[in-house]
Amino acid sequence: MSEGRVALLDRLAVWRARLSRPARRFTLLPEPGCLGLPERGRWLVAGTHLVEGRLVQAPGTAPWDLPGAGAAQLADAHGFGWLDDLAGLGDRPARGLARDWTFRWIARFGRGRGPGWTPALAAHRLGRWMSHAALLAEAGERDQATLARAASQTLRFLERRWTSVRGPARIEALSAILRAGLALEGMEGHVTAAAVALGREAEAQVDAHGAVASRSPEELAELFAILAEAEAALVAAGRPVAEAHRAAIHRIAPVLRALRHSDGGLARFHGGGRTVAERVERALATAAVPAVPAEGAAMGFLRLSAGRTSVLVDAADPPAGPHAHASTLAFEMSSGRRPVVVSCGSGRAWGTEWHRAGRATPSHSTLAIEGFSSSRLGRSGEEMTERARVLSAHRQRGAAGTQLSLVHAGWAETHGLTHRRELLLAPDGRSLSGSETLAALTPAEKKRLDAVLKSARGQGICLALRFHLHADVRASLEPAGLGVVLTLASGERWTFRFEGAARLTLDPSVYLDRAHMLPRATKQIVLHAVLVGHEARIGWTLAKTEDTPLAIRDLDRDDPPATRP
Repeated sequence: MSEGRVALLDRLAVWRARLSRPARRFTLLPEPGCLGLPERGRWLVAGTHLVEGRLVQAPGTAPWDLPGAGAAQLADAHGFGWLDDLAGLGDRPARGLARDWTFRWIARFGRGRGPGWTPALAAHRLGRWMSHAALLAEAGERDQATLARAASQTLRFLERRWTSVRGPARIEALSAILRAGLALEGMEGHVTAAAVALGREAEAQVDAHGAVASRSPEELAELFAILAEAEAALVAAGRPVAEAHRAAIHRIAPVLRALRHSDGGLARFHGGGRTVAERVERALATAAVPAVPAEGAAMGFLRLSAGRTSVLVDAADPPAGPHAHASTLAFEMSSGRRPVVVSCGSGRAWGTEWHRAGRATPSHSTLAIEGFSSSRLGRSGEEMTERARVLSAHRQRGAAGTQLSLVHAGWAETHGLTHRRELLLAPDGRSLSGSETLAALTPAEKKRLDAVLKSARGQGICLALRFHLHADVRASLEPAGLGVVLTLASGERWTFRFEGAARLTLDPSVYLDRAHMLPRATKQIVLHAVLVGHEARIGWTLAKTEDTPLAIRDLDRDDPPATRP
């Protein structure tokens, strides 16, 4: 269907929704949910905005009026993503600004004008209104009546248009209809159909192993939270919950637990960030799903965990979609509540160039051929048309610890090369060692590699093995330059050393996290090597040399609760 026809149908649905009798009040105010990042709330209160990667001071300016804002930022503005952050801050100025912007938006756009009337944005907006209805309506009955009218109109719009969206946006739309129907006077008749459809969509979008197509841990967590909140709303109202709805929640929960590091943060792959750990904890507690560990790979990720150390590895082919990362075989590592080795993260919040850079293999902690990501973008610059194939990925336990053996063929077609990564985590979690092998295995691959080496005229193929460090980690080269000492914020120390024909450097890197206004400067350990034959191998070790002082550990609760995996 053409964009023009879709827009026409959206406008027609808005017009029909306006003809319906609106709700005049809430019969109940939903429980607050989806609290965002207090730090981002402080920026908004101070009038500081991020516009296409630039800091802009615009006190008193609403997010949808910021000059120079791109399409993604305008979508977030009309979808009310900022409301979560103001609610997360929660002080008097933040609550006042949340109400001011909400009712300014309703006055200006609430009758169906402006770019915010697409099903995906309307679903996000209505969900935020339901999560923060108590905050928005606390000034009095007049505000409550205004919000109820706007919410009921949005509900009716979504009821006609939710089938036009795909993926998680469809589940978000149905959940918003359901929650608004339970909360608004005269809207309860919309609940049953939404609950049944929500069960069908949950069954269709969450596969038999509790995974979603995007393989984004953050998207899975958001979907889980939406389903858990909808279930809780139905139970509180004495309404039935579709069995398929409950079953999807039970499939996701063990996968979500497996995708968290020991500090509760999520692995940062395929467009996702660490997200708010408290939100994940709250959703898991609300759903009350037993802590059954996920067997085997969790959504294509393999996990190592021992002592206070957790390691998560991307062990499956990249997914389709515009946010997939070329992160095959990349890993992240945390020690207690402290991230150590990370991915750079998603750069979507800072514009197109940052977004593309965050997706590339050099932005992840793995081996890369210089100038070639393991998966490559097509001409559109969005979809990966050449994706790495994982040939094997398995885990085994032994007296020396737990070992992962993984192989991908991301450069088999371009260079005739296959990457084998082996990781071994000691039983006490105090040592993680790795072996990286890049080799041509078959006669056809060796022939292709010989042609590439010939064209290099004796210069060989340049390789780089990267370990991106979290921004809170202090790194310093050892005097002889043969290793790196890492000091965590807790005082804990790790030492990195390597073996093989490589040159070690400690280079600049960035840590991309929406909890911070701008990219944070950090470091990366890089082992440089040159392949001149049919195989290159590099070995390395990260070993803990000094523990966190007990006083700091007790204060910061570095040890995860016993209920966590």
